[in-house]
Amino acid sequence: MKQYLEVHYLVKAGLREEFYERILSEGIDDASRNEAGCEKYAYYFSADDPDELLLLEVWADGEAVRLHGQTPHFARLGELKKEYVADTVINRSVR
Repeated sequence: MKQYLEVHYLVKAGLREEFYERILSEGIDDASRNEAGCEKYAYYFSADDPDELLLLEVWADGEAVRLHGQTPHFARLGELKKEYVADTVINRSVR
């Protein structure tokens, strides 16, 4: 069953664009999009909150999500989150 993730990164004040640029410059977004089972991996800026970065992900199945969580670029994103992100809210659904 497809896995849908809506990830809200609540970034430390004033650092949203820098966090996003680091994701791009380190190739985390492209590496994730190129994984087997990744159908969507897209970032969006909140129009209402200048410190929120939204990530929408669609994966073919739970195994693809599990394998994604074991990649070096996923680990690197975790390191960047320690530097830039105050909180993360994840909404999941399966269809």
